[in-house]
Formats: sequence, C-alpha cells, structure tokens
Amino acid sequence: MDENQPIFTISMAAELAGMHPQTLRQYDRIGLVQPGRTAGQSRRYSMRNVAQLREVARLSAEGLSLEGIRRVLDLENQNDALRARVRELEAALADALLNQPGRRVFAAGTAGDVESLRAGTRARRRTDVVVWRPFGRD
Repeated sequence: MDENQPIFTISMAAELAGMHPQTLRQYDRIGLVQPGRTAGQSRRYSMRNVAQLREVARLSAEGLSLEGIRRVLDLENQNDALRARVRELEAALADALLNQPGRRVFAAGTAGDVESLRAGTRARRRTDVVVWRPFGRD
C-alpha cells in the first residue's frame, strides 16, 4: 500500500490520529495537513497525513505553536523530497558511470562464459566440487 494514497475519510483519519474531525478541518484550512480531495471535494487522508496529524499532536503537546508546527512539517517534507532526489541522482550517476566506455568490468568463467559486473562487485563464486589430482598419480 502506498503511504501517499488518499483513502481515509475525515472521520476515519480523526479516529486514527486521536483527534476530533473539526480539528482536522481546521488544520486543512490553515494548511497544516492538506488531504487529497475526491471529485466531489470530500477530504481523503493518506497514511502519511495521519502520521503528520500524530506529529502535530505530539509537537502541540510539547508547547509548539501551530505556526511552529507548520514550519517543522515543511522542513520535514523538504528533507524527504531532497532525500528522494539524492536517491534519483545516485541511481542516474551509477547508470552513467556504467555506460561510459572502459567503465564496465567483466568476469570470465572456466567454460568461457562472460558476465558483466558493476564496479566494486564480485563475480558469483561457483560451488561445484572439483577433485584435483596431480598428473601421474592415482
């Protein structure tokens, strides 16, 4: 299940977050936690929204104002977006390095089979049992 999929009605989300539905409406109005909307404009909350609502309750209990909580949530969302972007860029860089001439590593087996490897990885080891006897001895 995708944590960003808006599936919960406001009453279900309120119950999961331990809040009153009117509180969720207020948080939506001030832009603190913004749920998805259906075609009829009904609110639908995701698991991520419910987790944010729980975080709002925790921060509020610690004495932060709603504006302070909004700033904390904005920073957390920015951090999540930046982490996702870093993962995308790391994958793109790895692909670009593999596609450069001379950057591929190959391993050859005893039967002549060739395997392309990523830089820094090892070839799969064979687990066959081989008996070796010196020439001329039984």
